[in-house]
Amino acid sequence: MSTTTSRPREPQTPPPERSTARGLAARVSLGKVFAPVPSEFLLISSTALMLTIFGLVMVLSATSATATATGEAPWDAAVKQLVFAVIGIPLMFVASRLPISFWKRVAWPALIGATAFQLLVFTPLGHGADGNRNWITIAGLQAQPSEFLKLALALWVAYVLFRKQTLLSKWQHVFIPLVPVSVLVVATVMAGSDLGTAMILVLIVLGALFFSGVKLRIFVLPAIGAAVAVAVLAVASPDRMRRFLSFLNPNCLDDYFNDCYQPLHGIWGLANGGVFGLGLGNSREKYDWLPAIANDYIFAVVGEELGLIGCAVVLSLFALFAVGAFHIIRKTDDPFVRIVSGGITVWIIGQALINIGVVLRVFPVLGVPLPFMSQGGTSLLSVLIASGVLLSFARTLPDAVARRQAQIDEARRRRQRATR
Repeated sequence: MSTTTSRPREPQTPPPERSTARGLAARVSLGKVFAPVPSEFLLISSTALMLTIFGLVMVLSATSATATATGEAPWDAAVKQLVFAVIGIPLMFVASRLPISFWKRVAWPALIGATAFQLLVFTPLGHGADGNRNWITIAGLQAQPSEFLKLALALWVAYVLFRKQTLLSKWQHVFIPLVPVSVLVVATVMAGSDLGTAMILVLIVLGALFFSGVKLRIFVLPAIGAAVAVAVLAVASPDRMRRFLSFLNPNCLDDYFNDCYQPLHGIWGLANGGVFGLGLGNSREKYDWLPAIANDYIFAVVGEELGLIGCAVVLSLFALFAVGAFHIIRKTDDPFVRIVSGGITVWIIGQALINIGVVLRVFPVLGVPLPFMSQGGTSLLSVLIASGVLLSFARTLPDAVARRQAQIDEARRRRQRATR
């Protein structure tokens, strides 16, 4: 009986060329992950984080007194806001890793999904407050769907204008399908009587049009149309007209217990703070004197407790956020990136200025939150995800700057060869 012994197989090694290629791919991939981020990325992310943390502190301060009076824990509202911040901040950095091609592909689905979500306010899930029907409640969680419409509309308008870059000199191609679809989206919000959010959506569309580079005469037409539409909607509603007339009333004290009550207490809160403020947690207006103190009037608490210095810090943070966003607009060579960045910047900075203007009685009461800072989970989530979109675009700036410099160098070499 014979036995045979098999020779042990030697471990197979990949060809040198293939292993070298894999090693190179791994090094390139890791290089992209750990590559230093541009200054715009750091500026936008740091200001978004600081504004969010600042907002959590002010929400805790603004809601603690009334929560204690009703038998609740003084930190209940701040903890709920913190939960959305804990969800939103990682989503912001996840969004920052997504490529530009993803945002282009998702533009249409995002708008359709956000519009369908908005329509839920007209189902049994929806409910209203103060004459506006723009909230839904699912499993005990309250949400404002119109907040997600802002980002979806910015992405969709930018994608449409990006696809029509060579046709933007003709007004027909600028207006179709942009204007009809935008009007339908805004109409879903106006059906719930939320003029403030509708105005922000209109600003997003106008901002995107402006940064798309359309001719001024084409841009002016929708701007005039939007202004006329807002004026008609304001006059057509007795509630909005009453608030507007109280804003124009120089003797607002005569109507103290009605429409002037909230604006007056907002101004008094700012006045009480002076330059240095009453100290964190020492607001007097938060003892149920100022309605919506943690929402639309959170800036009044900042002014009362932290004074002019605290208000200046908030304004400076928004200004730095705008600087980072405008750097993206200026440096990018991708029209889609420029248009989306313009729409998001007009949304966040414009909404902040409107909110602060309402507190200062520069504008009538419009009911728009202060981005990053006002109490409201969906508002915080939407601006954090929008900031993530800007961060995603900021990552592409080094390549865009390199391509632009290469084009400049090539043009210079051509001129030099032509002169020889």
